[in-house]
Amino acid sequence: VQLQASGGGLVQAGGSLRLSCAASGGTLRNWAVGWFRQAPGKEREFVAATSWSGSSTYYADSVKGRFTISRDDAKNTVYLQMNSLKAEDTAVYYCSLGFYGGLVSGTGDYWGQGTLVTVSS
Repeated sequence: VQLQASGGGLVQAGGSLRLSCAASGGTLRNWAVGWFRQAPGKEREFVAATSWSGSSTYYADSVKGRFTISRDDAKNTVYLQMNSLKAEDTAVYYCSLGFYGGLVSGTGDYWGQGTLVTVSS
């Protein structure tokens, strides 16, 4: 399965962006999907995950209440709606397929190329 993240860009603080993670060469069905990010000079960190059914979601404390993860299996795509963006949200964002518990712990089985989000203050 190949994953491609898109939707990043430059946005002012307080603004919104929606990231997409599209799968090709396979299906997202039956996979949990997670979003991670890596800021310059920092380690990659977990952002959000959705279970294979979409019935469970989990967020890092730093984004809870501002970000929403959702999935559309018919489109083979997972989204990350990011609202009330802050300068500290600036990072390259990656999506990953894996097991739900593993993703929450930072472990994914498949990784896509990232998309850069820059939030200006």
